[in-house]
Amino acid sequence: MIFLRQATQTIVHRVAFAAPVSAARSSPFCNAVASLATVAGSSVASPFHAASPAPCHSSAMPSRGFADAATVTTEQGGHSSPWKNFPMAPPDPIIGLTEAYLNDDFPQKVSFLSLRKNESDVGIFFRWVNVGVGAYRCDQGNPFVLPVVREAERELIKEELDHEYSGIAGCPNFVNLALRFVYGEDCVPLKEKRIAGVQTLSGTGGLRVFGEVLAQFGHKHIYVPNPTWGNHIPIFTNAGLEVKKYRYYDNATCTLDFEGLIEDMKGMPEGSCILLHACAHNPTGMDPTPEQWKEISRVAMEHNLLPFFDCAYQGFASGDARKDAAAVRMFVEDGHKIALVQSFSKNFGLYGQRIGALSVVADTPEEALRVQSQLKVHIRPSYSNPPRHGARIVGKILASEEKTNEFVEQCMGMAQRINSMRSKLREALESLGSTRSWDHITKQIGMFAYSGMSKEEVTALREKHHIYCTLDGRISMAGVTSNNVEYIARAIHDVTERK
Repeated sequence: MIFLRQATQTIVHRVAFAAPVSAARSSPFCNAVASLATVAGSSVASPFHAASPAPCHSSAMPSRGFADAATVTTEQGGHSSPWKNFPMAPPDPIIGLTEAYLNDDFPQKVSFLSLRKNESDVGIFFRWVNVGVGAYRCDQGNPFVLPVVREAERELIKEELDHEYSGIAGCPNFVNLALRFVYGEDCVPLKEKRIAGVQTLSGTGGLRVFGEVLAQFGHKHIYVPNPTWGNHIPIFTNAGLEVKKYRYYDNATCTLDFEGLIEDMKGMPEGSCILLHACAHNPTGMDPTPEQWKEISRVAMEHNLLPFFDCAYQGFASGDARKDAAAVRMFVEDGHKIALVQSFSKNFGLYGQRIGALSVVADTPEEALRVQSQLKVHIRPSYSNPPRHGARIVGKILASEEKTNEFVEQCMGMAQRINSMRSKLREALESLGSTRSWDHITKQIGMFAYSGMSKEEVTALREKHHIYCTLDGRISMAGVTSNNVEYIARAIHDVTERK
């Protein structure tokens, strides 16, 4: 099992911020340093400009730990445990719900998480529906493996491949196909070999690696949408960045706060990195329109911002992989030197395989090689190299036109089922005479519905109806089925219409 070690914090050197000294626009990666090549004499400072490393340090350890504990003796004369001063960490706000759910013995309980359990060993069967953690379920509430994934697995078994290590950058075939999948076969930087790419531990690993690279090359902060995926904040914080937020969602109207978004972008310091969700924004499911994306691109270019896309739902959001990658491709065509992380958990259903890719668009092929060398420098002490099996599955599918077409069709089926559940949930709530508007449920896209329920209503939903979702009211629509949608609607209606 491969771990993304916290120890990487002690390996990455923090460097001083190098503010741009010229209004001229250059690649944010132009001064990336590599063992194989170094660019010198640039007249424009870069946010990745190399500087003298600061002393390594880590703030992750408790204030009283190994040294203090080791000097204390027990009544038996031995040393006390070196772990005695470790406090209990708070449960993860999403994964922690699973524990509460498992301890609930109500037979009709519903979880907006991603869990199913058969207690047949004690003669009791609970059909548990999970609508919190993001994992797709079929209409029977079961985990779903794409048939084309099963087909690819069978072929791989017949090939009797070895289990040797992959390189630090992963499986080259997978990386090349992953980049073609998101950037498009006609992408000019891809044809010109100006995109540096590496395989990562799904999207999470890619986010952490790039966060460390940003911190090493002078970035002090990163801007993320408010709200955003809960794990974004600790990932970037642990990578050494200050996380700042820009307006994204208007809770009062359940719509995109586009004016606030643009205003906040214009106020960001030049050269700042801004995180953007490529499609199916998590948790709101509210994406900009193509016209709004164009304006976001224009403002980012005008203020010399570094766009960093998190693409976790390509093909899964709308059922059309090209449509879901439209924002990414637009920014590249507009001339942005973007960074991008991809996850193949949701769209290929490879949750446990931890398959992802991290890529950076550079000015030249030589610059791309230098950037890739820096990505590898951070991967090596973190997890050394990524897993191969899931990468081989994705590679086998994307390398075949026939299998790719099967994937597109099956991915469309998942998207259509979720959209169907959105419509049924909204219709059920409206038929109950709700005084609230629920049209945002069908306006949103992707796995999640940002319900608009308050923390108090979510708590009442859990305590009275044994339905579990995150405290911000995020519902995983993948856990809503034809069999439980009416029950969920009645429960939501009950807690939201209380006087």
